Amino acid sequence: MSTSYEAAGVDIAAGERAVELMKARVARSRRPEVVDDASGFAGLFDASAFLKYRRPLLATSTDGVGTKVDLARRLGIYDTIGHDLVGMVIDDLAVCGAEPLFMTDYIACGKVVPERIADIVGGIAEACALAGAALVGGETAEHPGLLGEDEFDVAGAGTGVVEADELLGPDRVRPGDVVLAMASSGIHSNGYSLVRHILRTTDLTLESTPADLARTLGEELLTPTRIYARDCLELTRAGGVRAFAHITGGGLAANLARSLPETVDAVLRRGSWEVPPLFRVLQEAADVPQGEMDKTFNLGVGMAAIVAPEAADRALALLAERGVPAWVLGETTEGTGTATLV
Repeated sequence: MSTSYEAAGVDIAAGERAVELMKARVARSRRPEVVDDASGFAGLFDASAFLKYRRPLLATSTDGVGTKVDLARRLGIYDTIGHDLVGMVIDDLAVCGAEPLFMTDYIACGKVVPERIADIVGGIAEACALAGAALVGGETAEHPGLLGEDEFDVAGAGTGVVEADELLGPDRVRPGDVVLAMASSGIHSNGYSLVRHILRTTDLTLESTPADLARTLGEELLTPTRIYARDCLELTRAGGVRAFAHITGGGLAANLARSLPETVDAVLRRGSWEVPPLFRVLQEAADVPQGEMDKTFNLGVGMAAIVAPEAADRALALLAERGVPAWVLGETTEGTGTATLV
């Protein structure tokens, strides 16, 4: 009896069709520095662009979307998960002040469904364009027998560049600086294991429309991650930025502390913003302690900026012009490198 790769569960033709479907959307993320590789085995970027720098530092980041992909699968919505991936990867680069240059992606799935793969990659490309990064390559791997036909996971890596003497970080932070919050679009891409546990153990379902929400819970939970890279770059160019903190796994205080030196604390004021209703719906449904909420979710703050006092008003005005809700979250004091919600 003869056998084949397709009989083993790998459909090469489907993979080729997925590539054709995504080409036009990927092209929209192109930057002038991208160089075509006729073989398609590598993504090429013209490094002569770095000649304008005195001492360019390359920054790199890699991440995934976590178990949020399970909700996308269950709801059959695949064009937003790419925004989540870009937000997780590219906004980490923005924290050090780096301009994002390019990104690659990796998708593992149990079965290649061309339209689904094209939606995922198309979303990644659209988000890259929003962030100013080029999507220069990627890989789709079919893993029959390891993943179910409807199962998939996504990951990516990004590269950026920053001038060495403009590198942002804890060493620039001083007591008396102002901490600004930039609103999240929702839960973003962290805490979904707890979300899925709440869905399993309470009456909430993806089709529920709790009283405080205008959409179904599923729609709220799949809201794509806000991408801050260009906003952060504009703040940096305006001057006065000491550091950024991307609020991801670990919550607000833990991520803010990563951007503090050992001699400075940050005091973050709960009363400075209203936590979006989605977080309250989840907390109340499962009686989640506040401490668990604090260390699991962003609670409505997706990015924080630590700025010099004289730059705070200008930074808030710039963010307002760019359509990013922002406010004074707290301030820094002398301390031991901790951030506290009070």
